[in-house]
Amino acid sequence: MDLEAESIVSIDTGMSQDIAESCNKLLETQKQISTAEEQLKKLKEVESTLSEQTIPNLMQQAGVSMIKLSDGSSVEVKPFYSARIPASKSEEAFHWLRENGHGDLIKNQVSLEFGMKQDNEAKSLVEELKQKGLAVQQKTSVHPSSLRGFVREQIQDLGKDVPAELFGTYVANKTKITTKE
Repeated sequence: MDLEAESIVSIDTGMSQDIAESCNKLLETQKQISTAEEQLKKLKEVESTLSEQTIPNLMQQAGVSMIKLSDGSSVEVKPFYSARIPASKSEEAFHWLRENGHGDLIKNQVSLEFGMKQDNEAKSLVEELKQKGLAVQQKTSVHPSSLRGFVREQIQDLGKDVPAELFGTYVANKTKITTKE
């Protein structure tokens, strides 16, 4: 008996048509999603330009940092900070933080996976575990919110520079519109 011949399933032509139509609908839907995502990306670029450049520049030229509109809304330009340590610069960035007295920002996570009935081994120190040949993984990181706050504090409050190439710093003014509700 030929096993391959038994695995062939016949599909009636009506069902084949339904599958083909559904596949075409899926492709069209995916195309619409792609178009919508591209439109959203362009709208976000326009929003960013208006919020971070156009309105702050106009308000700076007018010599104001906040205005109230006739409908009760207010428009205010405030500094905005962003920072992210690129993976390729993490060791340099951690070194810089430690050397400049900010090593407490660095989180140090040590993890180890144990099998069942290894509770006693889990209580041992990391060095003891390494000596026993258990695979210990160590991860160092700086929480994004902590890094953003640190960068803001250094630049805004203390007037100090931080290495932009190490921390991926981005500083801009952002427009905030508060509507009256």
